[in-house]
Amino acid sequence: MKDFSTDTFFNGNIKVKQNRSGYRFSIDAVLLACHAGKCPGGRILDLGTGCGIIPLIMAYRNPELTVYGIEVQKELADIATINVRSNNMENQISILCRDMKELNYNMISEPVDMVVSNPPYRKISSGRMNPDQQRAVARHEIKATLFDIIETARRMLRTSGRFVTIYSSERLTDIITQMRSFDIEPKFLRSIHSNKNSDAKLILVEGIKGGRPGVTIASPLIIYHEDSSYTDEVKQMFLP
Repeated sequence: MKDFSTDTFFNGNIKVKQNRSGYRFSIDAVLLACHAGKCPGGRILDLGTGCGIIPLIMAYRNPELTVYGIEVQKELADIATINVRSNNMENQISILCRDMKELNYNMISEPVDMVVSNPPYRKISSGRMNPDQQRAVARHEIKATLFDIIETARRMLRTSGRFVTIYSSERLTDIITQMRSFDIEPKFLRSIHSNKNSDAKLILVEGIKGGRPGVTIASPLIIYHEDSSYTDEVKQMFLP
């Protein structure tokens, strides 16, 4: 039986249960949730929700949101459901244990305004596979590929709806190509750097279904100062 920890966010206003040794969310999810929360949209779909951290952050920040978290791994979906209940967010957040490739409108009543996803960054043939199944699925395209994620986003979004993701910067060409092939026009890019002297490892990408060409490239997001403390912008993301 797995051991669980309970972590807190926003000065204890959100409590998040997760596996100590299995999949655990990283700062990637916090960065994505904070960026997506600034975009317009009332109905949100989170593909690969894990323990439900992105819906929890977004719903806490905006009580008007309705968020659906999709998770194919039953144990993680069960943990996400517990987290929703323990934070009294059942009226805002619904967790569905489903394969995203099988999603349709009937499961959530109508198209959504926004799809968010913190997807696996690595192809199956890339890098060492983690022996822990939860971590392996989170990092490698075992259960869902980039193609699956963007195709699902296109299928579930309303026209002019937004797709927001955080992804490996070295696969930027892949994600831009896939988005355009599914009529999701890239509109916003922001590179993410560990510190001011490091190359980008991640990138925030936002697109609009059926949008017109034209992309904004924002100033870089720096996570850490030289002393390994968070920058002011990142610190704000953890404040209520």
